[in-house]
This record gives sequence, C-alpha cells and structure tokens, in this order.
Amino acid sequence: MHLTKEDLETTERIKRLNLINSVTGIKPANLIGSVSNAGQSNLAIFSSVIHLGSNPALLGFILRPDREAGQHTYENILENGFYTINHVHESFVEQAHYTSAKFKRDESEFDKCHFTEEYRLDFKAPFVKESRLKLGMRFLQGVPIEANNTMLIIGGIEHLIVPDEAVDEQGHLDLSRVNDVGISGLNSYYKLEKIAQFPYARPQSLPDFSEK
Repeated sequence: MHLTKEDLETTERIKRLNLINSVTGIKPANLIGSVSNAGQSNLAIFSSVIHLGSNPALLGFILRPDREAGQHTYENILENGFYTINHVHESFVEQAHYTSAKFKRDESEFDKCHFTEEYRLDFKAPFVKESRLKLGMRFLQGVPIEANNTMLIIGGIEHLIVPDEAVDEQGHLDLSRVNDVGISGLNSYYKLEKIAQFPYARPQSLPDFSEK
C-alpha cells in the first residue's frame, strides 16, 4: 500500500482516523485523573503522554480542549493546577478504554467505569487506586498547537509512585513487571514485554554489526 497526501485526504473518515492513529506504533496507555474545585472528578484515557525532560522532571500530553473528554480534563487542570497520570495495566484495560465514552460533565468516569478514587499525600487530584504506577503532576504550561487546535499540556512531576521490584539499581523501569499495556490507534491494546537492555550508546563502543 502506498498512499499520498491526496489519497489520505479522500480516504473515508473512520478508516483514515484508524490508520493515522496507528502509524506511530505502540503508544503509552495512561489514565489522567483530575477534579474540579467543586469536587467533580474526571478520568480519561490518553495515549499521548511524552517525556520532555528529567531535570526538571517534565511530562507532556496532547488534548483537544474543544471536545468533551479533553474539555473536562482541561477545565479541571486549569481550575486547580493539578492532575494525575496513572498507567493502565492488563487487569483493567477494558474499564480504562471506556473512560473515553462521552459522559456528562456531572458524571464521573471513576464511578461509571468502576475505578477507585485515591487521594493521598495531600495531593489535590485523584489517583487511580488500581494502578500500580502513578504520578502526581503540577500544571506548568499549556502550548496551543494551531495546526489542529490541540493543546500540549506540560506538567512537572510532584510524586512518582512505583513498586520497588519494577525499578533496578540504575533506575531502569521494567514496565512488564507491572503488566502495563500499550495502545495502537484508538482501540487496540498490546501487552508489553521487555526483550533487551543495552548500555549507553557511544561511538567508541559500537558493536560489530557485520557479524550479526
């Protein structure tokens, strides 16, 4: 298959949406928890969380402020400045997927999809109790992306909660130990399996690939 820009523009909408959402490969599956100042919680699945830097520790994610799921998350984050990022595990992948449904503003995805709100560490936003790897985030900056009316949300890590057995002495995190899953497209989920770990790449220590 070879599709040009013109081919993609004339491809049926749903097929194009599925295809372009899949071409980046496996993406992280995360539930982002937030709450309004009035106490209305929200939980939504996102596949766009990215690393922005380790010092300071910054993460970003993309949302659409003009659409319901993104709008509720965005409004809550703007109201109190905090949110959580919770990894999705194989044991609750179906529940996580259905947080993407268009619930009303006064309906909490925590309740509808049977997740447990967890407030800890005097943190303002709810964690997902069922998740074993979660982060408490402080909102720092929203960067509008004019090309498609999305927003890059940049946050600083205030809390990192992860099982001890999933982190080695050098700080490498083995996501397979917590049964993390990844997303392809909008609704296909994959198991994660660690297959290799290599040393820091330096030109002087390049392996002899001609023998492989």
